[in-house]
Amino acid sequence: MSLLGNILWLIFGGFLSGISWILAGCLCCITVIGIPLGLQCFKFASLAFCPFGKQVIYGGGGFSFLANIIWLIFIGIWMAVAHAFVGILLCITIIGIPFGKQFFKLAKLSLMPFGATVI
Repeated sequence: MSLLGNILWLIFGGFLSGISWILAGCLCCITVIGIPLGLQCFKFASLAFCPFGKQVIYGGGGFSFLANIIWLIFIGIWMAVAHAFVGILLCITIIGIPFGKQFFKLAKLSLMPFGATVI
């Protein structure tokens, strides 16, 4: 299911999503202050290209906690709500349930991306 799911994911929007995250990461990395945000965009891109079979491991320290709080207030809550909404819409049909689960994975990552690792 992992390979087939990733192929279908790429065809139906995963490729464009991954490319958009890479472009956002490159734009954020133009300034020194934006580099941490750009690195998080690249993390989202790696998960957006092929989410099936990947896991997100959460960890981090004090800096990650503070960065996550700032991220949550300005960016994260809106991203999480959007991903959760799309996940709920996809879970209406039986065929969409695996894709909805991947959107829930993205929603969780969008709440606290600093200190998280995608493997």
